[in-house]
Amino acid sequence: MFGKNDSFMDQIQKKTSVKPDEIMKLANSVSQANLQDEKTVRQLVAQVAKLANKEVSKEKEDQIVNAIVNNNMPADFSSLAKMFNKK
Repeated sequence: MFGKNDSFMDQIQKKTSVKPDEIMKLANSVSQANLQDEKTVRQLVAQVAKLANKEVSKEKEDQIVNAIVNNNMPADFSSLAKMFNKK
């Protein structure tokens, strides 16, 4: 899957143009965040969108925030992807 000399983080940077230190900073923020606090979750959603260079509509942001704050996130990746890809 990865080249012999490519680390996981190198592969992520190549595919996303996101620097490993930015990913680690975001991961650190998430691990210390109060995911029951709407303001905190909105800030994290904005950070992820900025890193991914994606625009998140107000409606989509509301859906994501409500799902996280209410601990109503899908348990599997497929369901999670469907939730984020709804129009």
